[in-house]
Amino acid sequence: IMAGLFASSIECLWKRHVIEQLKQRDRVQRQAFEEIIHQYNRLLEKSDLQVVFSERLQTEKYEQQNRHDLSPGVEGGRSDSLQQEMAQMRIKHQEELTELHKKRGELAQSVIELNNQIQQKDKEIQSNEAKMLEYQQQVSHLEGEGRDLRNSLADLERANQTLRDEYDALQITFSALEEKLRKTTEDNQELVTRWMAEKAQEANKLNAENEKDSRRRQAKLQKDLADAAKEPLPIEPGNWPNCALCQLCFTRFNETAEFLFPPGTKMQWMFRFVCVGFDKLSCVSPGRCEPKGALTGSNAGITSIEFDSAGSYLLAASNDFASRIWTVDDYRLRHTLTGHSGKVLSARFLLDNARIVSGSYDRTLKLWDLRSKVCMKTVFAGSSCNDIVCTEQCVMSGHFDKKVRFWDIRSESIVHELELLGRVTSLDLNHDRTELLSCSRDDLVKIIDLRSNAVRQTFNAEGFKCGSDFTRVTFSPDGSYVAAGSADGVLYIWNVLTGKLDKTLDKGHSSAINSVSWSPSGTYVASVEKGSKAVLWSDM
Repeated sequence: IMAGLFASSIECLWKRHVIEQLKQRDRVQRQAFEEIIHQYNRLLEKSDLQVVFSERLQTEKYEQQNRHDLSPGVEGGRSDSLQQEMAQMRIKHQEELTELHKKRGELAQSVIELNNQIQQKDKEIQSNEAKMLEYQQQVSHLEGEGRDLRNSLADLERANQTLRDEYDALQITFSALEEKLRKTTEDNQELVTRWMAEKAQEANKLNAENEKDSRRRQAKLQKDLADAAKEPLPIEPGNWPNCALCQLCFTRFNETAEFLFPPGTKMQWMFRFVCVGFDKLSCVSPGRCEPKGALTGSNAGITSIEFDSAGSYLLAASNDFASRIWTVDDYRLRHTLTGHSGKVLSARFLLDNARIVSGSYDRTLKLWDLRSKVCMKTVFAGSSCNDIVCTEQCVMSGHFDKKVRFWDIRSESIVHELELLGRVTSLDLNHDRTELLSCSRDDLVKIIDLRSNAVRQTFNAEGFKCGSDFTRVTFSPDGSYVAAGSADGVLYIWNVLTGKLDKTLDKGHSSAINSVSWSPSGTYVASVEKGSKAVLWSDM
């Protein structure tokens, strides 16, 4: 109804407008031609008067001639005067006729001009009518668009109402799901708490079993030592060739066997090996070069070990996707950190000993908080991580894609990348943490200046060859020497100051050396090969 009223009102308006325009045109055109028509009427009246005068003059002339013919003598004087009067009247009539012809010509010219103006006005009227028709079509088109828009508006209002109803329904659903999530979170927290309690119980049981096993092994060891004390030793330690203080042989080493001295002054070191199908760590007493104890709990091969700064805890990375922490004094498993989806190839304590960083074959690095035993951050590195070292706020990682990456712990971002010529196998820091030692599969050992993040020095030697993707190299405690094991079983030692090879020890190993560790005093160097042997070198 509203649309019909609106259309009828628009139609009345444009009709009224057309009538007003026609009346206006009538007034303008009538006013313009009114004077011409008046003059033309006067001209016609004068023409009629002239005809009357002419007829009258002819009649009078004819009567005068007749009179003259009848009475020429009497009427002679009057005829002359009458002829003069007639001549004057003829002249006057001719002048009036001339003037009337002139006015007639002027009026005819005015009529022609007015006719031209009328034609021009007719053209303007036709043009205006065409425009009016076009405007009427536009009005009709706009009316149609208006109807379409009103219909669209009605559809949109209906759709909007539908969306509002759906939004209300979704809001109710969301509230229900949020409540469900809250309850699920509470249940999950309860399950995690129960799981942690069960894990703690399992760890306590495992530690009790380890303690029993340790006591059993200790008793057996004491018995073996008592039996061995009765027999003479075949070779004195001083007679080991090439300064090898003693050699330790075991059933079988892992491919990534490693030897590690604990911090402090205790003459004690640790290495890992595979035995009876499961990995374990073994403590060795250097006085008699014999096993002192075993740290069990890993379900697969151990890839990396490190002491904390006090030497009280030992951190180990494992092939079973986890990292574990033991206490050194009682050999008890304290923490198991799981979360990687690949082999954990390296794990290191941060300087505060309250956090650790682990690098994995799954191309990620994880930062762990030992107080809450949870992963704080996960960073995607893009390549398998073979080794890690840490400063106060920076983590340096060596990768399979030949790059050493420098990470800012606070921002979880890469600060710098340095690309080497081969896959990075090992990283180590000097004592003041200003230089980074790297080893790569291009058979080069390099020192990187951490202040400029550039390679400062490169070591190589004839015959030196990196034996595996896990070959470890090390600085001496004072940073003056660099030690690395070769694939041919030779231990190479370079002088950092001169950059030259200082010494080679080639009579202790029969297969590729995987790891080298320097004692804190600098007196001893321990090396481990792929086979079943670890060698302790003295008189360095």
